[in-house]
Amino acid sequence: MPHADDDPNFDALRLHLARLRHERGWSYDELAARSGVGRSTLVTLESGSPRRNPEKPATTGTLTTWYRIAQAFDTDLGDLLAPLHHPARNDSDGS
Repeated sequence: MPHADDDPNFDALRLHLARLRHERGWSYDELAARSGVGRSTLVTLESGSPRRNPEKPATTGTLTTWYRIAQAFDTDLGDLLAPLHHPARNDSDGS
């Protein structure tokens, strides 16, 4: 069970978003059209890279954004966001 002081695992969420999009064979444009979320926002959410200013952190999205993405994938919001609760993987210890 996650602790209150654990940071959300946005890397796992990014991978999950990419996996869902690729499983369906959707481009960013397709997901944007289905979700109503801007293409550039989707690219930023999935890549974790800021769009304009590399000095600022990339957006992690709003609740409304993630809700729209969940609807586009026909999945529950909780299921879409579940990877946030996965502990960060440490490749050095194989976990």
